Amino acid sequence: MKIAIVGAGAAGCFAAANLSLSPEDEVVLFEKQHKPMQKVKASGGGRCNVTHALFEIPALVKKYPRGASLLKKTLHHFSPKDTIAWFESRGVPFKAEADGRMFPITEDAQTIIDCIWKAMNQNKAHIKYNHTLEAIACKEGKWHLSFKNEQVYIADKVLLTTGGFPKDDQWQWLRNLGLEVVSPVPSLFTINLPKHPITKLMGLSVANAQVKLLGTKICEQGPVLITHWGLSGPAVLRTSAWGARELGNLNYACTVQINWLGDINEHECRSIFQDMRTLQGKLLVQNKIPFDLPKRLWHFLLEQAGIVSEVRWADIKSEPLNKFIQCLCAYKVAMQGKTTFKEEFVTAGGIAIGEINAATMELKKLPNLFVAGEIIDVDGITGGFNFQHAWSSAFIAAKAIASI
Repeated sequence: MKIAIVGAGAAGCFAAANLSLSPEDEVVLFEKQHKPMQKVKASGGGRCNVTHALFEIPALVKKYPRGASLLKKTLHHFSPKDTIAWFESRGVPFKAEADGRMFPITEDAQTIIDCIWKAMNQNKAHIKYNHTLEAIACKEGKWHLSFKNEQVYIADKVLLTTGGFPKDDQWQWLRNLGLEVVSPVPSLFTINLPKHPITKLMGLSVANAQVKLLGTKICEQGPVLITHWGLSGPAVLRTSAWGARELGNLNYACTVQINWLGDINEHECRSIFQDMRTLQGKLLVQNKIPFDLPKRLWHFLLEQAGIVSEVRWADIKSEPLNKFIQCLCAYKVAMQGKTTFKEEFVTAGGIAIGEINAATMELKKLPNLFVAGEIIDVDGITGGFNFQHAWSSAFIAAKAIASI
């Protein structure tokens, strides 16, 4: 039996690592680049955020903006606990960070790559690099794969793990097979604020801010990082994931509102300020900060509100005080474009989940053609969730291919 895996990323290589076949069977991965698992290598700043320490499936599924009905089944088949057990049984222990992200103890993505690679070699899988799939067709029960280098490979079973494609016309070869494909839009990106004065604070981070897309219900809370081009950090990336479709429709131009105080609303902020005026009235506003905020941001927002540096708490006039409260709790910026978050960039869109048998990852209309990973219309927020989908779907596909 000949098995072709198209794409040697996380899903493709993990599938090959779990394909236990007879000695006479052949497993070939076709990769368009010259190296495998490049996103694995880059993830988590080179540490590889393999999965997330969230073990209740209903709670886990809520971390995926799209694909819940498929994930409810696939994550039961192969969960984060199964991912951890798979790697640990092969000598790769993990540690969980405070936010739940899980990394190998070595804090080196190469540890994950080497572990998967070793399992692939044990299964006698081999890779052909610089092979870009151009067309696929079923003829007399066999799958014919045509590549841009004019090579053709004929397989009994095929697993597509190509990842997502950013342009809609790049999905046409799948539509030609009669499959429903959800048009792609980027997910997990940062917010561009060209020439905005806040970018002068680049490198500054706020541990617990709230990010809201005005005109939508999308609101996320967590760390926010100010960059030289705009805003980044986990709360911004999660906002981009949940708002991927809306932001795409708006051409990435909308108003974003930030509450630098997180859970503290304007009414509560006003009450705290009243206490400051009563109890700390003689102190300068610029020096006495009642919140866990970076001093540079505090001074910047004071300036934005028109409050001079020498003013005391007792002497703030009501108008600048009101403006300052708004700057803290409802600071509005005009988003003008996006920047790809290279470590975890994903595409929202892909093969519609209704086309897939969740128990096997086989396409319902096309026997012996399987899919796994980002090629499916499933995507998660940042934190190891997209890799978990890759591991789960690839494992299920591998076991189904080997058992048929």
